[in-house]
Amino acid sequence: MNGKSSEVILSVEHVKKKIGRKWIIHDVTFDVRAGEIFGFLGPNGAGKTTTIRMLVNLIKPTSGVIKVSGYDVNRQQEQALRYVGSIVENPEMYSFLTGWENLEHFARMQKGVDQARITEVVDLVGMNRRIHDKVSTYSLGMRQRLGIAQALLGRPKLLILDEPTNGLDPKGIKEMRQFIQRLAAEGLAVFVSSHLLSEIQLLCDRVAIISSGRILAVGEVEELISGSSDLVIWDLQPAAKGKQILEQLEACQVVEHPEEELDDGILAGMSPDAIVTRMQEHATSRTVERLVREGIEVRAVHRINPTLEQLFLQMTEGENIE
Repeated sequence: MNGKSSEVILSVEHVKKKIGRKWIIHDVTFDVRAGEIFGFLGPNGAGKTTTIRMLVNLIKPTSGVIKVSGYDVNRQQEQALRYVGSIVENPEMYSFLTGWENLEHFARMQKGVDQARITEVVDLVGMNRRIHDKVSTYSLGMRQRLGIAQALLGRPKLLILDEPTNGLDPKGIKEMRQFIQRLAAEGLAVFVSSHLLSEIQLLCDRVAIISSGRILAVGEVEELISGSSDLVIWDLQPAAKGKQILEQLEACQVVEHPEEELDDGILAGMSPDAIVTRMQEHATSRTVERLVREGIEVRAVHRINPTLEQLFLQMTEGENIE
């Protein structure tokens, strides 16, 4: 199956939540499509957890509509949640039972989940070798996989994962990322809440950034990043004269302390004479022409895309992340 499609699996429309006199969620709107991995990011107290609880009907919104496969989560709970698999907090398993026995236990709570389906999800999460071992012998990564296997038993169209890589070592994080990408490639819609921004950048197709109960941005990761960049690195010869010309241009602002603006990795790869400027993309070609006319050799021009983390900090004005 080709993963991504235009079919909307999860639709969240103008959802608000008031607890007591305080509005926790002001106005949240986004959708998640079949075959995509959708990231949900927010600083402390942003409303991330409250939103997730509303998605799985643990709490009800004050207003707004949440639909899964066209069914209203509040008014048609049974039909809607039939299509949802979720791990909202750490997967709760019986450690004295084997992985298989745990899945059998959860399968009995759902209609139409037989032994063949258990075998299918075990294969899907790659736990064939250890599924008959006791859960007490499992690593954290294996427990996470078993939790996802449990969430997949009922053949959901939407998988909601809250911090799926929490506590995993780098190898476990990479394996979990590849595993989630494989599920999405099969057509599953995956909603991932995470505070690991670099991981979200590697994992997700689209992302929603939430702060103080409001969605600040929703879009494709690369689109959000490329649309917010105005930093350009210039490699010019002679550098001193080139910098003088750049300083004279209205469309250009020379950054005097690039170490405050750029990641260490970018700084390490820069020439000692490199000049960093702020300018809009449309002004770059005219600036190159001006430099050439003035006899400056333009060896390289490199527009810097900010990381998702930098974008996040800009949008949330440096608030702490969860």
